[in-house]
Amino acid sequence: MDLAAPAHTEIDLLRSVAEANGVATHFWDWYGNLVDVEAASLLKVLHALGLPLDEDSTVHDLQRAIEFTEDQQWSTTLPDCTVVREHCARDVPVHVPHGRRVTVSYELESGEGGQCPQLDRWVPPRQIGDQLVGRATFEIPASLPLGWHRLVATVEGGTVFSAPLIVVPDRIDPPALTQSDQQWGTSAQFYSVRSASSWGIGDTADLQDIVSVSAARGAQFVLINPVHACAPISPLENSPYLPVTRRWVNPLYIHPESLPEYAQLSERDRSRVDALREESWGASRTDLIDRDTSWRAKVQALAILHAQPMRPSRRAQFLRFTNEGGDALADFSLWCALIEASGSSVAGNLERDDQPLIPEMLTDTDQIERARVELADRIDFYSWCQWVALEQLRDTQALATELGMSIGIMADLAVGVHPKGSDVWATPTLFAPGMTVGAPPDMYSQQGQNWSQPPWSPRELARCGYRPLRDMIRTVLSHAGAVRIDHIMGLFRLWWIPEGEPASHGTYVSCDHEAMVGVLLLEAQRAGAVLIGEDLGTVEPWVRGYLNDRGILGTSVLWFEKEDSGWPLHADQYRRDVLATVNTHDLPPTSGYLDGVQTTLRDQLGLLVDPVDVVRAGEEIERERMLVRLREYGLLDSPEPSKEEIVTALHRFITMTPSRLVGVALVDAVGDIRPQNLPGTNTEYPNWCVPLCDGSGREVSTERLASDHHMTELFDVVNEALPK
Repeated sequence: MDLAAPAHTEIDLLRSVAEANGVATHFWDWYGNLVDVEAASLLKVLHALGLPLDEDSTVHDLQRAIEFTEDQQWSTTLPDCTVVREHCARDVPVHVPHGRRVTVSYELESGEGGQCPQLDRWVPPRQIGDQLVGRATFEIPASLPLGWHRLVATVEGGTVFSAPLIVVPDRIDPPALTQSDQQWGTSAQFYSVRSASSWGIGDTADLQDIVSVSAARGAQFVLINPVHACAPISPLENSPYLPVTRRWVNPLYIHPESLPEYAQLSERDRSRVDALREESWGASRTDLIDRDTSWRAKVQALAILHAQPMRPSRRAQFLRFTNEGGDALADFSLWCALIEASGSSVAGNLERDDQPLIPEMLTDTDQIERARVELADRIDFYSWCQWVALEQLRDTQALATELGMSIGIMADLAVGVHPKGSDVWATPTLFAPGMTVGAPPDMYSQQGQNWSQPPWSPRELARCGYRPLRDMIRTVLSHAGAVRIDHIMGLFRLWWIPEGEPASHGTYVSCDHEAMVGVLLLEAQRAGAVLIGEDLGTVEPWVRGYLNDRGILGTSVLWFEKEDSGWPLHADQYRRDVLATVNTHDLPPTSGYLDGVQTTLRDQLGLLVDPVDVVRAGEEIERERMLVRLREYGLLDSPEPSKEEIVTALHRFITMTPSRLVGVALVDAVGDIRPQNLPGTNTEYPNWCVPLCDGSGREVSTERLASDHHMTELFDVVNEALPK
């Protein structure tokens, strides 16, 4: 073996290093072929995980990387973070200089504590650098309650180490799912649903109207798009799935007139706010949603409202909010103020490598601290925006439960964050450098997908005690009765793509799913919330079983549920513990899907790998088989059914499945055709900018919803079909 040779010449050794660090060395493509991951990709991914490797590494470096991997666990006294299921004992390895005595105790979040017994487990010591390190094994008692606790190790001589200990539920059984065997609800990209009182984009007032109309027809939930924050400067990021942070929310969704401060405005200031709304609506009254125009007007209106003195009770609530938000809220608000002051834009700079987003004023510590003083008013403004946005979202959830919804708002959690956003700025070490996440090629995105989001580093996340995950899900659950977790496979493994490489040159990197799922379960149980995992695509069978055992619902989309033969699944073959829908936000509305609009668009944009005629033929087979299945169940009578009849039959079909939850997309209910999103595109298609329209292309406002006969008929069909 030539130790000086390039690392890729010893591919088996490189693969051993990768597999020892949770990096896949091959994957199955959508044709069913086993594909080897290229050596260059493996080296880049291992470097991003913190191993002493790069593209210029040698075989000798690989050998050192193996030692580095084996030594890591022995290099810390306590594990970075220990997650244990309730009622389960757990062994914990503790590392100290060989021969030193050590004791381990636990401290509960309640303030109580106790000792962890040492187990009689002999493990030979290990040489780490110039020190011989020994291992002692302790047991975490099975009697510890759920919660965020700490382990404390006291080494002979008085040195004390501590690390997070999290006790999580074995499974959750949310109260909302015990009310009936099957419940239904709607789904809406609610930014696309506007009213006469909107500011050019759907807001919390419009969402309350959607909730009210849906609840009146028997819906038990409304699944909405992610409401995570984007940068507060034009051009705004259109995608709700590419936020700058997932903890804080987008103030663009605030409805200014609903604030108590609006009623207290002087006549002059109220006229100014009203004029800004009229200005934003007039400029935004186009066939596409214009977030920039809406925000330019709304941010001015919000500044007027922010300057209005608050009643003492409101001021006390705001101060409590900022205190609870702590450094995380202060840093996010500072970032917003700095971005605003610098004139930089996240969306505008994503494609501009020659114009970095973060200028010196955002990275120089002294300038940042001066900015905290100089920009204090704008920092307070952006903190206030978070408070009022979350307040309006919580009011919406309160309305949903008041109107009888068992779940209410079902929030959507994006996969990750913008590579140049506030989270990456505030906590850069939490993210794997030089990596983005996405998906390998599949039949719908034949060139693969790059979501332009840096992944959390699994090791750094553990070192943080999973607090970023906890704080994020707590905020989401503060205004929702359920959370849909987009691409829940990301809790198990993510497709990492080295920057500058095509999506096909990525590989899967494993995460500590036991810890991450446990954290979500703990917070969901405390909130009494439902968790739904979007488990579409290539998912190993054991994963769905694992999630089911933990009480997390899966996702079934009718067009993806097929037998091995390619025929649609029979209704009784669907899983019970899922949210079943006819479509998803990554597919066109069903009327458009039946017309093949997705293929028309992909062909026009050059996104197809196979010839268009081949793709069309496949779609025709899929459609005809679906019609056969619907007729088999007596859901279609006409030999030439209309699209409306097919859409209704498809929704009646999913009510015949055993699925716990059934979802009806608002776009399907009103007969919309255009996709909200076309995967694999960025500027080629107006993703996330299409207003809700009917089949003729006429916009459907919130005022029209209650009287839209297509919607009311479909809602009534679904509501009446469910078992009572």
